Amino acid sequence: MQVTVTIDRPMGSFHPQHKNLYYPINYGYIEGIMGGDGEYQDAYVIGIDTPLSHFTGEVIAIIHRLNDNEDKWVVAPTSKTYTKKEIEHYVYFQEQFFEYEIEMMIPHF
Repeated sequence: MQVTVTIDRPMGSFHPQHKNLYYPINYGYIEGIMGGDGEYQDAYVIGIDTPLSHFTGEVIAIIHRLNDNEDKWVVAPTSKTYTKKEIEHYVYFQEQFFEYEIEMMIPHF
């Protein structure tokens, strides 16, 4: 599924409340799709090495947080593929604080 992510925490920024949480990748939300917390669906953008304001790509995985009420989507350029281990490496900076499992999506090329 292709989506557009509005980046509100670009690569290189810090969390607005947790000032020591650094974002090594772009992070944002998908307008029009509601997440488990009642806000727009959160998404990590991987495979891009520059800060962004928006990004359109493919949902390649869903991170199901087992001890939280919201899932995180993982969005990447359509032409790239990643393993679970690679995704875990990208999102560890934030997901290390949660119990989670990663559901890989079937690519639609």
